[in-house]
Amino acid sequence: MICNMREPDTLDHAIIGQLQVDGRMSNLDLARSVGLTPAPCLRRVRRLEADGVIAGYRAVIDHEKLGRRLEVTAAVEVRSTDTQTIEEFERAVVAFDEVVEARKVFGNPDYFLRIVVRDVEEYEQFQMQKLTALPAVFRVDSHQTMKLLKS
Repeated sequence: MICNMREPDTLDHAIIGQLQVDGRMSNLDLARSVGLTPAPCLRRVRRLEADGVIAGYRAVIDHEKLGRRLEVTAAVEVRSTDTQTIEEFERAVVAFDEVVEARKVFGNPDYFLRIVVRDVEEYEQFQMQKLTALPAVFRVDSHQTMKLLKS
């Protein structure tokens, strides 16, 4: 299979960097910030989107302003390795509103979940009634975030 995608160059990286800071930036402002005129800047953005380098745009939510002040990273080990149980676990975890990020990783634990809730009581309820109620879950180690340094 022939791949027509080219390696992003310095200008592409500058565009990507600006859009990571402000994905709603106008093309005119973006072009100015990277030293291009608007037309070629827009062509580059469209190419980066078409190539999948820019996979999408989204809103970054401040969970604290929604009253969800407690962030917990849960390290989850599963007891089962059969495909159906693992797929059911993954579907359930992704569907939980409290889980804002889920990663399957190599080694132990099997998964890291970033969970955002109102308070300790809400986390305990989530862990006991939802997370550990899943048949695949063997062990959960919870770590409360002290301070977010980079996101």
